[in-house]
Amino acid sequence: MTMPRTDDPSDPSRLVRAYYDALDAGKYDRLADLLHPEFVQRRSDRAFEGRDSFVSFMRDERPMTDTSHAVDAVYPKGPGVAVRGRLLDADGDEVFAFVDVFSVDDGRLAALETYAASGDE
Repeated sequence: MTMPRTDDPSDPSRLVRAYYDALDAGKYDRLADLLHPEFVQRRSDRAFEGRDSFVSFMRDERPMTDTSHAVDAVYPKGPGVAVRGRLLDADGDEVFAFVDVFSVDDGRLAALETYAASGDE
């Protein structure tokens, strides 16, 4: 069994960390580079079909842009990875906890299932 190189940019764990870094820094061109052209995100309140739709929403329409993702754990498994974390507001307060499950295809993030709970739950 071959272990992925820790400096391999296509390693799923590195891809998801780069995803959160790009999103938190507002680097939308970098975010687009990490996503497969047919990227899909599904979450309880909406779904995004296609990389351009997702990046456009994140850049222009999301309700809170001054946030950061605190990644508490990364669970690599085969061609994908699950992440447990928290979305924090500008003051560092938790907005909600989440679990993101990513699929990887051809060295890019291909799909994302997001499960979130408010800080009150």
